[in-house]
Amino acid sequence: MNPSSPAELRQRSLALPQASADDLALIETFLDAYWAEYGLAKSSLSGYRRDLQGFARWCRHDGAARALASANRSALFDYLRWRTEQGYSARSNARLLSSLRACYAFLLRRGLRGDDPTALLDPPKLPRSLPKALAESEIDALLAAPRIDTPLGLRDRAMLELMYAAGLRVSELVDLPATALNLRQGVVRVTGKGSKERLVPLGEESQHWLERYLAEARPGLAGKSNPPSLFLDGKRAAPTRQQFWTLVKRHAAAAGIDPCKVSPHGLRHSFATHLLNHGADLRALQMLLGHSSLSTTQIYTLVAREHLQQLHSKHHPRG
Repeated sequence: MNPSSPAELRQRSLALPQASADDLALIETFLDAYWAEYGLAKSSLSGYRRDLQGFARWCRHDGAARALASANRSALFDYLRWRTEQGYSARSNARLLSSLRACYAFLLRRGLRGDDPTALLDPPKLPRSLPKALAESEIDALLAAPRIDTPLGLRDRAMLELMYAAGLRVSELVDLPATALNLRQGVVRVTGKGSKERLVPLGEESQHWLERYLAEARPGLAGKSNPPSLFLDGKRAAPTRQQFWTLVKRHAAAAGIDPCKVSPHGLRHSFATHLLNHGADLRALQMLLGHSSLSTTQIYTLVAREHLQQLHSKHHPRG
């Protein structure tokens, strides 16, 4: 079955009944406890909430009176099968199962149920996919695409330069406070997953565009209120992840790059791949990306190896 689009999946989800008040309250209690223990970012909490509320809604479909706290393994199997039939991807279902595991482990610890219905559920098998990195020439074209004669265009150039120069996640970029930037030392303080902070150095090019943005564009966008966010939209608020996604697609099209090839996370992949291609150390790359495990970073060695194989095949006499 071909994966359904996010809009189609949202439309099918609307056909489910609303979650009960008890289930909604239970979910918020779990999220508060989970945040206090692990310090999850807002985007991660939103993902957990969305997953759990979706299952709570499904538990009440067709007039069923099942509650989230008392759902059994059969209900979980049925829900995962239903999602697969609706076109949800294996990756989406794996994330859902992770949310359910965390929730039922919490209920078990609190004595709110005596077993964990997720204990014997295997996660879906995920296809191994390599990150899609743009060529360096494509990155150059994308970064040069915004019109820098307008405040928002200059802001877009600074955002794109910073995201590529520092390998930021899109949530890290749009949530940056102005105080996180230290142009005198040439670093940016980034708060990543689990509220972990890291210092990432800036290159000369990104520093140049950030200095121009701060001097020429941000004062007008901020007005007298001077909001705390580093990057601002026309309403003096930080742009959302969805807005940044849209502007990346728009600038990609203007640069003559297929917008389907480009995503905000693709800039982070490009940052990592290009560093490795130019000889960066894997452990240093792990620190720059903010990965808690080196195994997460090691996938980029496969990307670099694939690139070298392509070059060898294209240019070696016996390739």
